[in-house]
Amino acid sequence: MKSFFRNFGYYLSETWKIIRLNLASNIVSVLGTALILFLFGLVMAGSGIGSRLVAMLNEEAEISAYFDEEVTVKEAQALVDYTEKLDGVRSARLVSEEEARDRMKEILGEEASILELFEDNPFEAYMEIRIYMDSMEAVMKRVQDLEGISYVRDNREVLDQVERLTGALRIMGLLMTLAVGFTTFIIISHMIRQGIYNNREQINTLRLLGAPNGFIGIPYVIAGLLLTIVGGALASLGISVLIVKAYSGMQGTLPFIPLPPRTELTGYINLLIISVSFLLGFFGSLFGLSSIRNDGSGR
Repeated sequence: MKSFFRNFGYYLSETWKIIRLNLASNIVSVLGTALILFLFGLVMAGSGIGSRLVAMLNEEAEISAYFDEEVTVKEAQALVDYTEKLDGVRSARLVSEEEARDRMKEILGEEASILELFEDNPFEAYMEIRIYMDSMEAVMKRVQDLEGISYVRDNREVLDQVERLTGALRIMGLLMTLAVGFTTFIIISHMIRQGIYNNREQINTLRLLGAPNGFIGIPYVIAGLLLTIVGGALASLGISVLIVKAYSGMQGTLPFIPLPPRTELTGYINLLIISVSFLLGFFGSLFGLSSIRNDGSGR
């Protein structure tokens, strides 16, 4: 470790020479790595938002039970009190006809004036039941069997669709991770091999002077790390800008979507991208070094 710090200036000087020798090619490698990592971060961000949406919907999962026409308000309240005590039920409450109408007005917004065409309130009272998702089937069956209940409505189709979407995003995230890893690994290892080939005469000279392979290879590892980290930093910057714009747009047009805190999501994605870029740069560089022949030709 002492020798590393003692020779740190030499390592940095050699690293700059390695990068400068194929500057155009290295810039293309950085941009390519940044694009791949950006796509990776994009998929992971979508997966994170989807997972949060599913978790929120699971917590807010509810079913609606509608009463028979002959059920009185008192009897309806008795059914609500009984249902609230069932296993798997978070809470139950009676939604009156007036409240049901007010809710529809909020949903319709500017189109709510259409409700004025009805002389009588077209909505009926119902029981709103918040449940645990794992107990949905059991709770629905018990509620449907209650005397005075005519119909039970659930939101399982919506939850199933969201869960399938989140599952697809997770699979895409896994595939993207493999693609990012493989592509970046190949790019960096090829860059290291090319750099060693271009500097083969200097490497052979250092070997003749007795320099160990570790001493010769450290600048190449640093170069690989720098290129991938710069690519990761560019990807992180792009993701951060995109998340800020997306949050501003979605909060204005789709305020009901439960987005995770922006700083939390941005920090998580940026940390993930930088960590992945560091690991890929390090191991890709080592792989490039390990594939070199002893004669330093790199081929």
